Amino acid sequence: MSKTDFTDLDGKILRTFLTILEESSVSKAADRLGVTQSAISHTLAKLRQVLGDPLFVRSGQGLTPTERALSLKEPVQRVLDGMRALTDDRPFDPQAEEISIQIATNDMPRELIFPPLLRALRSEGVRLRLGFIPSGVPDPDLLRSDRCQLMLTPLPPDGPDIFQKRVLTSPLMIFYDSDHRDPPDSWQSYCQTEHVEVRFADGRSSRMVMRGVDQSQIRPPIVALPNFNAISSFVKRSDLISTDTALMKKGPLAALDCAPLPFECEPVSIYMVWHQRLANDPAHRWLRARIEAVAATLQD
Repeated sequence: MSKTDFTDLDGKILRTFLTILEESSVSKAADRLGVTQSAISHTLAKLRQVLGDPLFVRSGQGLTPTERALSLKEPVQRVLDGMRALTDDRPFDPQAEEISIQIATNDMPRELIFPPLLRALRSEGVRLRLGFIPSGVPDPDLLRSDRCQLMLTPLPPDGPDIFQKRVLTSPLMIFYDSDHRDPPDSWQSYCQTEHVEVRFADGRSSRMVMRGVDQSQIRPPIVALPNFNAISSFVKRSDLISTDTALMKKGPLAALDCAPLPFECEPVSIYMVWHQRLANDPAHRWLRARIEAVAATLQD
């Protein structure tokens, strides 16, 4: 009989497997998990022995998963989700646990919500560790794969396993430099004005949040940027404009002037989004409530 023992597998080993699968790199997996490359290599060797498969083979600068490794992705994630669910009914004391969370969001929610949240929780003795990745136009697989545990986005992904709650609503405004121009005063002048906008990694535009208007009439942007923080540098001391939520005035676009749109356009809502595996986790529920409370102060 084989000496292989399936109980040699534990949650940390399975999490390491999924991380290597997602990163296709031992070094990137080590960076993400906060361990050494040798620790990742040791875990991978143990997995290969227990599962009887190489799992990953070298390909250029990275690793290519075998068919066996790819077939294990969903079963391993289900096992980890089941293990996590065992702790859903645990007593939760925010001062007694270290809370670590990876959040997918863009500049405005990140800068307006999380600095005051972190300051408040640190003053209460809560040990909170925050990591951020850009959400762009968010993919639900970021949540399904546990690459992040929370999203804040105006474009919430859909799915039967994806939960969402609206936390902010803000009208769209024109951002400009009043020393160099006046804001457009009609739909026609708005469409003819030269714009700056954000273009996400997948090629889609931040203009997606403009609903109820014929965007085909708006001139293509003069400048397309990877994030909202870069907008001010291009709009300042120019006749360019940017269209973003009014809340940007409290954060990334504070240095610019702003004015209402000269036409009807629906306000933008920001949603908090999470996977069903965390719906009942007491730490996650508590943190979501605290995020919602900070967001509410921004609407005052």
